[in-house]
Amino acid sequence: MDVRKILGDSWRTEGRVPPPLLLAGGLLAQSLLSRKGSGFFSRAAGLVLGAGSVALAGAGAAGLAKHGTTLNPVVPDAKVLVTDGANALTRNPMYTGLVGLLVARAVSRRSLAALAPAAAVAYLLDSRQVPAEEAVLAERFGPRWEEYRDAAPRWVDSRTLQGLRGLVPQLEQLPWFQGEPTRRVVDRDEPPRSYPEA
Repeated sequence: MDVRKILGDSWRTEGRVPPPLLLAGGLLAQSLLSRKGSGFFSRAAGLVLGAGSVALAGAGAAGLAKHGTTLNPVVPDAKVLVTDGANALTRNPMYTGLVGLLVARAVSRRSLAALAPAAAVAYLLDSRQVPAEEAVLAERFGPRWEEYRDAAPRWVDSRTLQGLRGLVPQLEQLPWFQGEPTRRVVDRDEPPRSYPEA
């Protein structure tokens, strides 16, 4: 099986567009369709959603790099089936983060029209890019891929939320969550302290 030839041909026959170009096109379309101004709360919500989206995409990319497999969406020639980290939450953390970034920008702009490019990008990824990549994974990893496909959602669903809940015990192990906060207990019968005048 010549993966490069199969996927290279599918770019021409299936009309797939490289995901970075989809993101750039989505951002440009949002700029043309929506206004720049928005309120504090919509900007704050957009910032939180955008930061989460970037973190998810970054964690997905870091996981692939850690396992030494490809990040190339043009020819997704996977060497390893990555099922941990961000890939345990969603099978496509980078694409979910990409669409999440477009949704965050629409929220920040308080614009329903700006959601249209996000929906278009999600549709193109879901109908063209992701199936081509999943076909390669199914061919290469067989039953292991099927088990992973059944365990993790393509995008985000209740399994993602369960996975996030599973991360909470791990987060509690971080140093800044360790130990009890120190509080000074004041005895009500204790007279107030007096300080020398300066």
